[in-house]
Amino acid sequence: MFTHGVSRRVAVFAGILVFSAAGGEASAAESYQRVRKRADSPDTIELTRKIRELIVDSQGGETAPDFKPQNVKVSLKSGDPPAEFAMVPVPGGEFLMGSPDTEDKRGADEGPRVKVRIDPFWMGATEVTWDLYMPFMISHDARWGDGSKKYRDPMDGPVDAVSRPTSPYADMTFGMGEKGYPAVCMTEHAASKFCQWLSAKTGRFYRLPTEAEWEYAARAGTATAWSFGDDPSKTGEYAWFFGNSEQTQPVGKKKPNPWGLYDIHGNVMEWTRDQHSADFYAALAARASGGAVDNPWNQPVSHYPRAVRGGSWDDDPENLRSACRRGSTAEWINQDPELPKSLWYLTSAQFLGMRVVRPLKLPSVEEMHAAWNTGVLLGE
Repeated sequence: MFTHGVSRRVAVFAGILVFSAAGGEASAAESYQRVRKRADSPDTIELTRKIRELIVDSQGGETAPDFKPQNVKVSLKSGDPPAEFAMVPVPGGEFLMGSPDTEDKRGADEGPRVKVRIDPFWMGATEVTWDLYMPFMISHDARWGDGSKKYRDPMDGPVDAVSRPTSPYADMTFGMGEKGYPAVCMTEHAASKFCQWLSAKTGRFYRLPTEAEWEYAARAGTATAWSFGDDPSKTGEYAWFFGNSEQTQPVGKKKPNPWGLYDIHGNVMEWTRDQHSADFYAALAARASGGAVDNPWNQPVSHYPRAVRGGSWDDDPENLRSACRRGSTAEWINQDPELPKSLWYLTSAQFLGMRVVRPLKLPSVEEMHAAWNTGVLLGE
């Protein structure tokens, strides 16, 4: 199995122009208050509570109505067209998580197989693209290293209080394309904060999927190595991978899986919200005792490794299998010129992106806070 340290094709991006990040200027407007010392972190449960209240009011209750496909429009700058993305309803159900001993190229961390029960949720039909992620990443506000604003506006709402990335020191698309292309190189912390920002923007709760949710959706009712079967020669019909691409590609150009999810195999690997543990399935099997484990989540206890799924344009077909698991590594941040290293960017991971989910039932304030603030709660 190929393990991502630095991309096999990282030389493609060598020599990219690095530019100095522009700091924001203090507004002359009297409504702005200059913060002369380090402000308290905005990543509080009080902010989460405000966003949850906004969501309840917006969707009319704790449970979202109309469990059907959605086309979501997100207003960005005044005068600009909204960004759009599609969400696919994933029905709840049971499946066997992991791969059978007989599956070719199987990893040792893919078993033992365990029966898992998953509640219904929506999942992004595609990976998050730069069209939506770039307006979150580039805020044009001066920010502290944790992403909080240096200059506060009394008129700021919950969406304005969400921590956002500091200005990048390089073109984070790495010349691979922007409009319609998957966003890459964000940390798990940045991905979670994007979900919080998107939730405050839309009045709908979004987060990263758990490993179990991701595999359940990727399989889409199948039990084969890939959602399209066991024949790796078909990979090119459904995925961008090492055999047909030298970089990321626009989303949604290949065939979807049976539930309408595009690029679930390949293009970019995708964050989940789990710790990667080789013995996680064995622990689940012990809990199952012949039954099914409900909505498992391997709660993170350390920054590395975190679980990523799906394989990328830089992978061979076996690493795109539905059961294939990978753990993040500190090598993915090696090219970051900042000292200390950024909370926001994994500059050596041009193969890594994200996909969002929306549970049918709105979780508690505490659960929402954990979904958006794992890095904060661990003191990372």
